[in-house]
Amino acid sequence: MTPQPKAPNLLITPEDVVPFDRGNGVVTIPYVGRWNCETNRVTTGQTRFAPGTGLPLHSHNVEESVLVLEGEALAEIGDESFDLVAGQATWVPAGIPHRFHNRGEGTMRIYWVYGGRDVTRTITATGETFEHLSESDRGGLRAT
Repeated sequence: MTPQPKAPNLLITPEDVVPFDRGNGVVTIPYVGRWNCETNRVTTGQTRFAPGTGLPLHSHNVEESVLVLEGEALAEIGDESFDLVAGQATWVPAGIPHRFHNRGEGTMRIYWVYGGRDVTRTITATGETFEHLSESDRGGLRAT
């Protein structure tokens, strides 16, 4: 059996993570991604939404799984629209425009996982594509 390389940063603590404010009450907290090590094959984190906030329509080059940790979400995925509450999950196929919006009165938190480390985001309204969580992406995906 070939030994597997030991990945750095196997334990991620709050002080290791740098959250960023997308503006208008939406904060993203990346946990694991390309920045951890070359062998990583997923990207994961969470996003907090203030009441009434959401992200603009966008798509990714890989599948995304979303679990609502807290609050109530309106999910718009392709031509479908449905409500999610804490404990419910959904997934988004690669290339499908989607967005999540806080429809509740309190904070909404989602936990997301992408099936890849080289994730891109394309903003539906402009057609611009960015490396996921890059400085350009952070500016291109302002909360609404």
